[in-house]
Amino acid sequence: MEHKTNVNYNKELIRLQRELVKLQFWVKEKGLKVAIIFEGRDAAGKGGAIKRISQALNPRFCKVVALDKPNDREVTQWYFQRYASHLPAAGEIILFDRSWYNRAGVEKVMGFCTEKEYQEFLHSCPEFEDMLIRSGIILIKYWFSVSPEKQKERFEERTQTPRKRWKLSGMDLQGREKWHEYSKAKDVMFAHTDTANSPWNVIDADHKKSARLNCITHILSQIEYENVLPNPIEIPDIDSKNPYARTPIDEQKFVPKVYTKGSFE
Repeated sequence: MEHKTNVNYNKELIRLQRELVKLQFWVKEKGLKVAIIFEGRDAAGKGGAIKRISQALNPRFCKVVALDKPNDREVTQWYFQRYASHLPAAGEIILFDRSWYNRAGVEKVMGFCTEKEYQEFLHSCPEFEDMLIRSGIILIKYWFSVSPEKQKERFEERTQTPRKRWKLSGMDLQGREKWHEYSKAKDVMFAHTDTANSPWNVIDADHKKSARLNCITHILSQIEYENVLPNPIEIPDIDSKNPYARTPIDEQKFVPKVYTKGSFE
């Protein structure tokens, strides 16, 4: 595929988001079920890509699933059980910010599961995904790949930027130390789960903006859709037959106007 040049990022993002809106209307009209998995290294840009994908979509039908560690009850369940409850119904797009692949990555490397549980996952995961696909779910998997140099740069940025500080955890730092162990685990995971029926799609994520646009472009290429956007709606006039007298403004508590229309350049 030919590389695009001289692209204005914001304009291209808006153009692609318009296409995502068309895709969502198509998914809703046809009753499709779409599950998209986002995996990859810490600070690879998964969250930023998910944000741009979901930004212009109806949150009732495009939902982001980012599960915390399992509670005491969930630990005793069939491993895939808590993820299965979040799978899409007809007309829905579900974005998994990390997924059942935690077992093949962080749980394996950090020793949060037994070797038996790990081996069972590698064996059963392709079967689980085959069942999802046979049931009619469109399953798309992305691995965001980032270099160790770029990851370090992004970690350092997080330590210096208060609004991003929450993104850097102790687990991230431990994962940084175990870079090579994660690499080996990723290779084993791909060997077992990168199948013809459910392939991994790898995104070079060293440059965040191009990674986001490439991801959205690829999603749009995976589902054939048509433009079924509704026609422009004529906004009705307010009914004047039953006039309303507004409550006096001084009887209401307004938020202080720290900013006004004239505050902005």
